[in-house]
Amino acid sequence: MGGFPQGVSGSGAGRESGFVDAVGVVRRVAAAQDGVVTLAQARAAGLTVHEVQRLCRSGRWRAIARGGYLVDADLYDGVPRAARIRAAVASFGPGAAAVLGTAAELHRIAGLPRSDAIHLSVPGAVARPARAAHPEVVVHQLVIAPGQLGSVGGIAATGPLRTVSDLILREDRYAAVSLLDSALNRGLLGPEELRLIPPMIRGRRGAVSARLHLTEADGRAQSPLETRTRLRCVDGGVPPEVLQLEVRDADGYLLGIGDLGWRAGRLIAEADGREPHSGPQAVYADRRRQNRLINAGWRVLRFTWSDTLRPDYIPWAVRQALRGAPLR
Repeated sequence: MGGFPQGVSGSGAGRESGFVDAVGVVRRVAAAQDGVVTLAQARAAGLTVHEVQRLCRSGRWRAIARGGYLVDADLYDGVPRAARIRAAVASFGPGAAAVLGTAAELHRIAGLPRSDAIHLSVPGAVARPARAAHPEVVVHQLVIAPGQLGSVGGIAATGPLRTVSDLILREDRYAAVSLLDSALNRGLLGPEELRLIPPMIRGRRGAVSARLHLTEADGRAQSPLETRTRLRCVDGGVPPEVLQLEVRDADGYLLGIGDLGWRAGRLIAEADGREPHSGPQAVYADRRRQNRLINAGWRVLRFTWSDTLRPDYIPWAVRQALRGAPLR
């Protein structure tokens, strides 16, 4: 295989052939692990420590954690986030697991701001050198029952129920309800699981607020932006009558689906997230749908993330529209 470092340990064509075969095995392992292998896996495939070090010095591999390597690192623009998480969990030993925001990230439960921190729970004392080697890792020592642990793509992590339960104790209302909505919308939790949360968090700090957050969860919300928009409406005294409101014409043809709807006022509010609505095709589709709704006698409001940062704006705009007043 061309391009590998010259002068690897061993001698002759036999060792070179063995080296190439071992690298091929490692690549196959890495392909199923976000590009990451451990030193133990590399050695099990037939590579020596010296060969691993030479691969790193050549830039082909990159050490991203203690005993964890990104294979074919020169093919990546930086280190993928999933690779960092996987390597960090592996480097802290078999008892380590992703928790809190990192577990939510692995489960793709949305609602938290982006963060570079990697939250792990590690049993027992963690040596200072281990912490120093991973400055982005935040180590916790949580008591986690065996049934509350699982894995996501082979990475040990708390399950969705435990992850959400931990986070709604720590986060503010808007983030907590967004997390609950996201987990429900993705089918990771159902109403029956939500009923298990109050006894799980009983007596813990933040439990009183967390129980209130549970009462506001609604899995029909398709993004944290929709959740935040709904909560602003609730706080402003104009709660939506329906989420994901289907609007049809007299023949039953679907004109569009509104994120939030008020049937009596023939009003729809759309939460315009950056990703779903940023592409040209999405913009054109949104415009055509809005034109159909307006021609059918509906008013359409559109809100962005920055709008949700202003407590009074969204409910004011909804009230004005319900009254038929112009929006300035």
